[in-house]
Amino acid sequence: MDVKNAFLNGFINEEVYVTQPPRFEDHKLPRHVDKLKKALYGLKQAPRQWYEMLSNFLLSKSYQRGQVDKTLFIKNSENDIILV
Repeated sequence: MDVKNAFLNGFINEEVYVTQPPRFEDHKLPRHVDKLKKALYGLKQAPRQWYEMLSNFLLSKSYQRGQVDKTLFIKNSENDIILV
């Protein structure tokens, strides 16, 4: 699984603004900030948003969240058990 790519494609639910990156500044608007539409790798909100999207997907596919470890997802089917 490509986690870095997953971070770059994650959506964010809150408003996050960033300054213009180096070498991409607009000289006409030097104090301009940009509003992010997607999470960026290294952004504090990126891991939380990625985990929320992953956990919602797994829960929708009949996985159950672990009682002790909330990051463990379990799915039982007949003779098999799947741990994520």
